[in-house]
Amino acid sequence: MVLQALRRVGLPAAEVRTDPADKTLVNLDTIFSTTSETTIRTLSMLGHRVEVEATPSQWVWDFDDGISASTSEPGRPYPHKDLTHRYREAGVTVRPSVDVSYQARFRVEGGPWTTIQEAVTITGPTTRLRVAEAIPVLSGNR
Repeated sequence: MVLQALRRVGLPAAEVRTDPADKTLVNLDTIFSTTSETTIRTLSMLGHRVEVEATPSQWVWDFDDGISASTSEPGRPYPHKDLTHRYREAGVTVRPSVDVSYQARFRVEGGPWTTIQEAVTITGPTTRLRVAEAIPVLSGNR
């Protein structure tokens, strides 16, 4: 019953962050990260106060090029390279996204915590990312 209520109330979706932002280069590492934090919701069920604590436990990344990855951490922005991906096709706009799974527990009226065995997965929105190609140019400095 608590799991159904938690799904109805909802949990925060994670948004993809990329470094570089908005535009990346083909065949070079693009850094992916997101922010996800433990969320506490207070519900009223059958006349009782039910406190639910949901902690992110898994992130499933869709790079929108047919490749995905699953991680146990949300990644960190540049200069860290916890999670990187290389796009193989230039001149396209991709829309990567990340789904976050939460492990939750609850307690009724301040009582002992009970773990909810099933994870709650929240689908995140897509982020627009342009994949470009850089062309080297010689300069005349000697």
